Amino acid sequence: MPTSLIFVYSTDSRPVSGLLDLGHKTLSPSTYQCSLCELTQDTLADKEQWREFRKSIGHPMEFFHRDEFERKYDFSTDYPVILLNDNKIEVLLNKEQIDAITSLNDLIETVRQAIVKKT
Repeated sequence: MPTSLIFVYSTDSRPVSGLLDLGHKTLSPSTYQCSLCELTQDTLADKEQWREFRKSIGHPMEFFHRDEFERKYDFSTDYPVILLNDNKIEVLLNKEQIDAITSLNDLIETVRQAIVKKT
């Protein structure tokens, strides 16, 4: 089985958190704290280009809010983060690296290159 990728957003899964995030993303996008959400999602769904990338990458993927991830894996870090899971969890792209990415194209290319380097 190929190495899996774990994407963890810097938001929580509680319904109130989701509503607050939606409002924050809509009303004040420049101060929204989840750069991974900003890059990959429109207001209510994943961007089409991101959906296509997910289908084509050839690695299983899991997506979590930070609270869901910490419950499942008993692991904590700065969020957002993209991790590799090959019987142990290791950081593929950390918060600072993700925050520095300015477009979805750059995110996709950065993830592809990072996977090649790590696997």
